[in-house]
Amino acid sequence: MKGIRGATTVGADTPEEIRKAVKELLDETVRKNNLKEEEIVCILFSNTSDIRSLYPAKAAREAGYSHTALYSSLEPEMDGALPLCIRVLLLAECERAEHVYLRGAKGLRKDLKKFAVALDGPSGSGKSTIAKLLAKAHNILYLDTGAMYRACALKALREGIGQVTEEKVKPLMDGLDLRIEYKGGTQHTVLDGEDVSEAIRRPEVSMAASDISALRCVREKMVEMQRRIAGEQSCVLDGRDIGSFVLPDAEFKFYVTAKSSVRAKRRYDELRAKGFAVDLAALQKEIEQRDKNDSTREFSPLCKAADAVEVDTSDMTIDEVLAFIENKIQERV
Repeated sequence: MKGIRGATTVGADTPEEIRKAVKELLDETVRKNNLKEEEIVCILFSNTSDIRSLYPAKAAREAGYSHTALYSSLEPEMDGALPLCIRVLLLAECERAEHVYLRGAKGLRKDLKKFAVALDGPSGSGKSTIAKLLAKAHNILYLDTGAMYRACALKALREGIGQVTEEKVKPLMDGLDLRIEYKGGTQHTVLDGEDVSEAIRRPEVSMAASDISALRCVREKMVEMQRRIAGEQSCVLDGRDIGSFVLPDAEFKFYVTAKSSVRAKRRYDELRAKGFAVDLAALQKEIEQRDKNDSTREFSPLCKAADAVEVDTSDMTIDEVLAFIENKIQERV
């Protein structure tokens, strides 16, 4: 069972206004969630104290919603509350909930406007997995920023650049042909017209990405792209400096971390599943070295933003981490 939230406002405390607003709210909630009558368990209303001419529950019954239980309650008076507001909680047997906020109530939900969720943390902490699940749950874009840096590293490797420096890499950034495309809900990284989504996951590219991402010319190029994408739509971004530098004004920020031994084992299992021969001890050393590189680089290092919520995933399942973050988001809505 899911709880579908919603709210609307009326122009005046009259039965006509209330009937119109309640019907509009319920009809849009049913439409947006593709609900059938038998799936609706009950509908609970509350309204601000300046609405008294008609109970919203009665308006719902008159609008044809008499097939389910209906309740109305009067909210206590609160300073600063949105006036002439009707709220609803619709309980239904459905898989996901699309909340509906209409008229003057649209500003009540930050997460239903264009917003960004920033997930920072070291390699292997689980932030990418969580970011994808969050984006799917909220039906918004997931931008894998790490893939963008990996693509830069792959470009440098293919150009035969061993020791990366600003002087060697800047010309690559000036003429970089990198596109982020979305097909079937999955991000594809396209470098020089080639889909390199798999190639950038090789271990040697991972290590090269840590080195090249420390360069100012690379970070400035990638940050420019990331800010542009985030400015166009709601999204979840994961990386090293999303909340501290890329999107310092992001509405929701989290720092996702875990013990290096746990992160190494996760990466080991992932690479083995893809057919790569890797050594666990060597992988842990590489991860710890990457942590050092990322956290000590001069320009925009890995760090926890002052207003980010820390999440240690060492002893948590994916579901537990997701639930924790979702609860924190809801606390601020």
